[in-house]
Amino acid sequence: MRKAKKAAADELRPEYRRADFGALIRGKYVDRLQTSSNVVVIDPEVTGLFPNAAAVNAALRSLAEIAKRAGSRRSR
Repeated sequence: MRKAKKAAADELRPEYRRADFGALIRGKYVDRLQTSSNVVVIDPEVTGLFPNAAAVNAALRSLAEIAKRAGSRRSR
C-alpha cells in the first residue's frame, strides 16, 4: 500500500488565493532593518585574528578605553 503524497510546503492551502495577499515587494523593509540593526560585519582577513566573538569584544573594549583616555588628555 502506497502512502498519499503530501502537498509541497510552499504551496498555498486551497482556502487561500494568491490575490488575497497583494503585491510582493522585494526589500520592502531593508532601510528600516539597516538603520535599526546592530549587526556588524567584519572583513574576512580581520576575523582570522580572533578565535571567537568574546575575543573581538574584549579587543574592542580595550580599544575604546584607550581612545577614551587619549581623548581626555587632548581636552586638557
